[in-house]
Formats: sequence, structure tokens, C-alpha cells
Amino acid sequence: MTVLRRDDRSAARPARARRRRGPGLRVRLTLLATGLVAAVSALLLWLGWMLVGEVAASLPTLAPGTPVLVDGVSVPAGEIAAALGHSARSEVLQVGSIAFALVVLAAAVVSWVLTGHVLQPVHDVTATARRLSAESLDARIDLEGPRDEVAELADTFDEMLDRLQAAFDAQRRFVANASHELRTPLAVLRTEIDVTLADPDADVDELRRMAAVLRDATKRAEGLVDGLLLLARTEAAPRRASDGDEPVDLDLAARGALDAVRAEVEGRGLRVEVRPGADAVVVGDAALLERVVGNLVENAVRHNVDGGWITVTTDSVDGRVDLVVSSSGPVLEPARVPDLFEPFRRGADRVGPGSGLGLSIVRAVVRAHGGTVSAEPVDGGGLSVRVGLPGQVSGSLNTGVTVPT
Repeated sequence: MTVLRRDDRSAARPARARRRRGPGLRVRLTLLATGLVAAVSALLLWLGWMLVGEVAASLPTLAPGTPVLVDGVSVPAGEIAAALGHSARSEVLQVGSIAFALVVLAAAVVSWVLTGHVLQPVHDVTATARRLSAESLDARIDLEGPRDEVAELADTFDEMLDRLQAAFDAQRRFVANASHELRTPLAVLRTEIDVTLADPDADVDELRRMAAVLRDATKRAEGLVDGLLLLARTEAAPRRASDGDEPVDLDLAARGALDAVRAEVEGRGLRVEVRPGADAVVVGDAALLERVVGNLVENAVRHNVDGGWITVTTDSVDGRVDLVVSSSGPVLEPARVPDLFEPFRRGADRVGPGSGLGLSIVRAVVRAHGGTVSAEPVDGGGLSVRVGLPGQVSGSLNTGVTVPT
């Protein structure tokens, strides 16, 4: 079996692109229209030829011996009908042949011109596609004229370019932000190592301090990479239900997430309340759904204020389970709240640890499970995030919990 290298495959693509697949669409349409006109013209010529012969055959009979001249030739009276029919049919064939050729030629010219005019937008689409690259996705067709199938094709192509440009812009921002976020722990690592190596009197305590800083920096980088991989895996392809799906109780997941941050909650004096609802059970990837609840709870704790509050509420209505995590915190502008779901967006007033991927992962996982997510600022400061997921019709599996102050 022959295996092509990457450069071999790249060199083979132009050869495949240059292969001809028969006449172009304009030529085929022209030939089709010309053929139809030729067939109709030939049919009309044949009908004329037949009708002329029938008319000549229906002439009245003359008395025998009556002299008759047909095209300057004396014809017996008994043969007058046949002679007139032959003469008329010959005339029809001569004149009709010239008219047939002219009509077919005119049809070919008109068809070529009209098909070229009709297919011009398609050529514009092709020319625009050839000009495109990752750096020139701003080219558009902007076809004007009647709203027909070709115009619909051009508009669809423009809409596709809009989506591609948005995707490329988002990818550039994502790569730039990821590079910036990864550069910070790497810079810390290098600075600590350089400073320690430059100190000839560094003792064991200094080395231990450096090791602790390096550990924290690598932990931050590891968390960032894990978040990026999870976000990429979730957004890579639409999620499909599988045998690995299982019921997840969002109340139990919230309790587990709060237990994980209990030390930080108590250290900052946060008041936490969980308001369990009935049948807060959803079906899906348990690890991802628990990650959704964990991210929301961690954000509520990390971006809170000392002595603030957190409320976790679940509810089930019409087969839909809602999870609402609200918390106090800095005042947020309503117009900037949707930006918090973009990667590495924490808002100007939202400070604290983390890389800004929490809500991005929440949105990706929720959408993959067919749910919705939204957020709105809280009066006086803070944020409220609502997640809606398709529920499971089953008995109540809730275990309500209220975390004491």
C-alpha cells in the first residue's frame, strides 16, 4: 500500500482540481435550450410540409385536356394536384431550412447570453471563494436584484462567510487569551528559578519557598490546560446520548460542590443556603454535569465578597429542571454579563483566582445536553446564573441541605 506524505498530498490536490468533468453548466444549458428550439422548429417545419401537401391534394379536379402550367411546365390536368403539392413542399423545404438554421443560431446565441447573465452570480460566488483565506474572510458577494434561487445561494454563501469569520475571530481571541494565561505561570516559573539560581547563598528554606511557588504555578497551568481540553472536547462535536448516561441529582451535586469549598466558605464568612426542589434529576454525562454545578459554586465563592451570601436553588417545571446559583459580589454592568460566558472573560470587577473558563465550560456542557444557560446581575452587586436542563420523569431522589453560616 502506498502512503502519501503530507507534502505529496498537497502536491496532488492541484492535479485533482484541474481534472475536467465534462462541459460546464453554461455550455450544457445552452445546448439544452438550442436542442429544444431545434426540435420544435423541425416539428413545425414537418407540419408545414405535411399541411402544404394536404392542401394541394384537396384542389378541385379539372376537365381532362385543360392546359395547366406549373413553374413554367405544362402539366396534364389529371396530375395538377400532385404537381402543385410537390412544388409547394419543395418551396417549404427551401425557405423552412433557411428559417430553421436562423432560428437555431439565434436560440444558441440568446441561450448563451441569457445563461451567462443568469449564472454570473455563481461565478461571483466562485471568484469570492477563490479570494478567501483566513486573513481575508471579509469578502462578500452582496448580490443585488430579484430574490431567486441564485440570490438565495449568494445570500447563503455570505451567511456562511459571516459564521466562518466569527469562528476564526473567536479562535484568534481564544488562542491569544490562552497564550496570555499560560504565559503568566511560565513567567513565574522562570523568574523564580532565575532568582534562586542567581543567589549563591540560597539555603534550604529558600529552595523550599521556590518549590512551593513552582508548585502553585504548575498547578495553575495544569488547571488551565485541563479546562482548555474539557472546553475543546465539549465543543468539538454535538453530544449524543449513550449507554454511559446516567441520572444526576443536581441537589446532591450542589451539596458535593459546597462540601469541596467548605473551608473557603467558612474562612470568608459566607452565608450559604440550598433550596432543594422536587425531582431535580437530569440524565447525561455525570462528570460533566457535576462539573457544571461545581464551576457555578466555585465562581460564586471565589468572586464573592467577605461576609457575603450564596443561594443554590433547584426546581422542576414541565419536565425541565432549573438550577439557579446566586451570590453577592461586585456590581456588574448588565451589558457586560453575556461576555462572562466567553473564555477568559471575568469582567473588570470580578477578581480572584481562576482563568475565566468556568462559565465557558458551563455553557458548552449545558448546550451539549440540550439545555440553556443565562445570567443576570444581582441588585446591589453579584451575579445570578440560571441553568435549564431536560429533566427525568422519576421519583424524587433529592436530599436537601442547608449549609450553616
